Amino acid sequence: MHDRPRVVFLGTHGQYNLGDELLLETFLHQLGPDPHYVINTYDKAFTAAQLGGRYSYDLVDTGGDRVKLLGHLLRADRVVFGGGSIVKELYSTTGRNRYATLMMILAIVTFARWVARRPVAMLNVGVGPITTSMGRRLARLILRQVDLVTVRDPGSWELCRSLGVDARLAADAVFSAEPQWLLGGPPPRRHPGPLRIGLNLNYDIANPANWDHFTGRLAEALCRIGTTRPIEIHSLPMQCGFKDHDDADVLGVFARRLPEIGFIHHRPTTHREAAQVIASCDLVLSERLHALIMASILAVPAFALAYDVKVTELSSLLGLDDHTVDINQPFSVAELEAPLRHLIDHLDEARGRLASATDRIRFQADRSFAAARRWLGVRSPKLHKNI
Repeated sequence: MHDRPRVVFLGTHGQYNLGDELLLETFLHQLGPDPHYVINTYDKAFTAAQLGGRYSYDLVDTGGDRVKLLGHLLRADRVVFGGGSIVKELYSTTGRNRYATLMMILAIVTFARWVARRPVAMLNVGVGPITTSMGRRLARLILRQVDLVTVRDPGSWELCRSLGVDARLAADAVFSAEPQWLLGGPPPRRHPGPLRIGLNLNYDIANPANWDHFTGRLAEALCRIGTTRPIEIHSLPMQCGFKDHDDADVLGVFARRLPEIGFIHHRPTTHREAAQVIASCDLVLSERLHALIMASILAVPAFALAYDVKVTELSSLLGLDDHTVDINQPFSVAELEAPLRHLIDHLDEARGRLASATDRIRFQADRSFAAARRWLGVRSPKLHKNI
């Protein structure tokens, strides 16, 4: 028996995706230690090692403990889906049915709402991409059963409106993080030398047929820049393991295209290690959403490689439209090289704009967490610089 409020907290945990693990850390940090959490994960040992003894929790295996999850839903006080692209169709590169995630979420929400009779919230989530009429029907069925929906970007909010769903516009949860909390301490010292570019690549793009074109143009643009000034690439894999073509593998293959450029390989295992890599760079060139968000919090200028609607939305929120390229469509080397050179030549200016945009978005994230704590009935926690 637990005297604490019981919160079933659901997300994509234990897939070694640093963005998803960072979302889990952020939500627990912001919602505080009062509740007893039930957390789903694909790797219970991994998540237990990540969280240690900082919270009261049980872990449920996402793939194998579905009956246990139903039992936890029956005993819960609240059910929370925390962050991430929760309501979406899957890309073909995942190798799964387009509607697999939507069907799974629909089953959980319907059970929680009509069998367990528990309140359900989706907090700071992304809605989309959804491109088919079947996907829209499933998304509508899900979201209309949820008591509280807050979304992380205007595109998700507009999609909810088109589905007849009342959602509140917030921000990605990670924007609530302070730089020192992300880093786990002071930032690394920067040393004179080549321009340091943090590079993230993610194979799962909306149009996989464009992958070779994109990576070829990217390699050529970096090689051209490298002939006019010394640069050094620092790999920034946000997922190492769990799937084929993970970020680390893709970056390793890509490095062979840049034989004349220094390429430093990193394999961060926590968000703090990734944040340290980002903070040591002069700019970040990334597909992954949370690499871009961490860069913005750490005031490191960023260039977005938009593989998905969520990255396009984030780019607009951060004022990066001029420093973004859609990698799902063919483009010339110049269309990438010219804006990247412009960013390199105006790093201080970009840093100032990024700081201003990030402060505004952090206010939205903080406000949404205050509302979430009221909904959960928990106290505002003491936020420590290090947890």
